[in-house]
Amino acid sequence: MAQQQGVYFVPSKSQWPIVAAVVMFVTVLGAAHWLNAPPGEASLGKTLLTVGFIGILLMFFGWFRSVIRESLAGNYNSQVDRSFRMGMMWFIFSEVMFFGAFFGALFYARMFAVPWLGGEGHGVLTHQFLWDNYSAAWGAGGGNGPERIGGNFQTVAPWGLPLLNTLILLTSSVTVTIAHHALKAGHRGKILVFLGLTVLLGATFLWFQAHEYIEAYKELNLTLQSGVYGSTFFMLTGFHGMHVTLGTIMLAIIWLRVAKGHFTKEHHFAFEAVAWYWHFVDVVWLGLFMFVYIL
Repeated sequence: MAQQQGVYFVPSKSQWPIVAAVVMFVTVLGAAHWLNAPPGEASLGKTLLTVGFIGILLMFFGWFRSVIRESLAGNYNSQVDRSFRMGMMWFIFSEVMFFGAFFGALFYARMFAVPWLGGEGHGVLTHQFLWDNYSAAWGAGGGNGPERIGGNFQTVAPWGLPLLNTLILLTSSVTVTIAHHALKAGHRGKILVFLGLTVLLGATFLWFQAHEYIEAYKELNLTLQSGVYGSTFFMLTGFHGMHVTLGTIMLAIIWLRVAKGHFTKEHHFAFEAVAWYWHFVDVVWLGLFMFVYIL
């Protein structure tokens, strides 16, 4: 039965919250066992982690399917729409804080920790407590910096694949915006074309990033063991790549929903939420391109 406007929506009983709690507990338990188990005894942890991860995917599929069915049945009113919008805004805000912490770590390591280890501003050579002839440099240090641990390495040039990926993501922001305007105008064919282009651009970005990682490891010897530069580089770009992957999957699902006629000119918040998320991912990449690749 459709909800009346102004009536507070009370969701029906659902098994998905308890399912989510169980599968997330299994996932965390498996990860903890895998990381802390003695050598040769991590198989149980890996199994639990795999089962938990598959359970999380199934939980998301089932829970979102239930929400979509409720929406198509007309159970949601303006109050529910506002709650969804507020929830998505807070989610994106939490993601801003997530990446803000990593950008903060990058800034602190580069601007404070590395110079301090070289004795800058202290009047003493702090590195003498670590190893002699340490070269306090961001990136390679002429043989006496972070390459002392992981071997000599080169940084990724910003004007190759990183620049290309920047242009790809900026273009994808344009295509998803065009698709959104087409949705509000009721042009389904145009929506499918430009939303499909956005999905294709997201997948292309991921393909180029995978190629960049392979090149970094095989040709530049830039790995997670390449000092703080290598760890921050792969941490920031890797987490961003994970978010692009999730965003691309969400865009593909929205494309299928558009093809099935789930949205109207007035009611299409699911599309808007994914578009918000995609624009956020694009803005984060611009920060990465500036502070990780160029500076």
